[in-house]
Amino acid sequence: MAQGLQLSQRLTQSLVLSPQMQQSLAMLQAPTMELKALVEQEMNQNPLLEEVATAEPETEAEVEAAAADKKSDEGESANTPDPAEPPADVNFDSTTEGGGDEPADDFAAEFERLAQIDQEWRDHFAQTNLPMRQSAEDEEKRQFMFDSLVASISLQESLLEQVRESDLSAEDRAVAELLVGNIDDHGYLKASVEDLALATGIPPTKIAQLLTKVQTFDPPGVGARNLRECLMLQLERDGEQEALEYRILREHMEALSKNRIPEMARGLDVSLDDVQEAIARIRTLEPRPGRSFLSDTNQYIMPEVFVQRAGDDFVVSTNHDHVPHLRISNTYKDMMATAGNTPEVLNYIREKIRAGKFLIKSLHQRQQTILNIANEIVKRQREFLEKGVAFLKPMTMVQVAEIVGVHETTVSRAVSGKYMQTPQGIFEMKYFFTAGIQTSDGENMSNTSVKDLIADMFRNENVTQPLSDQEIVVRLKAKGIEIARRTVAKYRGELNILPSNLRKVY
Repeated sequence: MAQGLQLSQRLTQSLVLSPQMQQSLAMLQAPTMELKALVEQEMNQNPLLEEVATAEPETEAEVEAAAADKKSDEGESANTPDPAEPPADVNFDSTTEGGGDEPADDFAAEFERLAQIDQEWRDHFAQTNLPMRQSAEDEEKRQFMFDSLVASISLQESLLEQVRESDLSAEDRAVAELLVGNIDDHGYLKASVEDLALATGIPPTKIAQLLTKVQTFDPPGVGARNLRECLMLQLERDGEQEALEYRILREHMEALSKNRIPEMARGLDVSLDDVQEAIARIRTLEPRPGRSFLSDTNQYIMPEVFVQRAGDDFVVSTNHDHVPHLRISNTYKDMMATAGNTPEVLNYIREKIRAGKFLIKSLHQRQQTILNIANEIVKRQREFLEKGVAFLKPMTMVQVAEIVGVHETTVSRAVSGKYMQTPQGIFEMKYFFTAGIQTSDGENMSNTSVKDLIADMFRNENVTQPLSDQEIVVRLKAKGIEIARRTVAKYRGELNILPSNLRKVY
């Protein structure tokens, strides 16, 4: 057979999401602040969209009435369309007259439908979003918190500012800035003095001299090349060069890392108690000097769902303060009614109306889907809301999806990155979805509750005789919970608890 390029045809089937469906799924998965950015982007691309104020908040009587309605409707599942399916009535095509005629422009009917959609969107906010009631004092505290927020700076920016404020010469300042540029976000120098000297041609002694200067900057321990040097720098800053802690770090770092207390006591000719006290003081030092500059320490969580107690029941509401409320601008109704517009202009406006309508319906559906899922979570986790983590029930996304009437992947997207504010605190919505363990009395207990119980056992153990994983297994069995030792070891690792031989205090 001759070799060469050939053309062939093949018919295959594949599932391709339309741009509109990709947009709908992105809005469902996005947390509140990301959603706001997505909508603002759409508004920049669609001049027909405009944002309006949300519906006026309900009175206290209306809040109580809504809570009563919710209680009476309990058990009825909301039949919300799955966001994985395109919303019904998304086409905004005008009626046609005959097979080959042009569409008739019944703009009055179209805008009447748009007005109805806008009113439905307002009614949705009025019915499904019960506002968080705050006193004047709470609102004042909230505003004070926002007013107190300042733009954070990085560790490198702080160090460069200290270089500029130092008494170094211009030449030395350039070397110090070079060193700062090689310090990572945790505060450690990642390049050796020799490598920097080879790369720049600057004498190693000069670089080492300037490194000593940089290591006097804040935070204490910055510019260290390893953990040992980092901790020693912090002790030097406090003038503790002759302290037992400093001697342990200088002479017995390996033994310290393996918690060999008798070995350190013999080597330093001190008592075991003295070594234990010194180790306790070493543990108060900061192993990562740049930790306070990391951006995640200033992360602000915006709850997507609020759960409040109303009498004997819990009322669920979604966060509507930051979700944009959109409508189609009435200005374009007048433009379309004006004679003289070209077909191109009318087609452009019609296409933007269709895109805007789909966006509004997607926003509406997103809020309703999240609300339905949150209501089901609250219904299943009532004991948790009343009593705490120990009463968290096993729950899967499949179970919630069946009740809400969506696919489990929709539930996964809807709870991704979303937080719920409850009487027990703020939790990620995924926190409530856990597998279960059956106790000896036939009841189901969530993995999270078991892990919390294990953590409590470790917290209350005798530090001179720490509990082994097998002893935890025995204690859990006495409570009617049977799990394997390897499962306890897994949970212990997730709780960042060391093995018993490394936890023992002599």
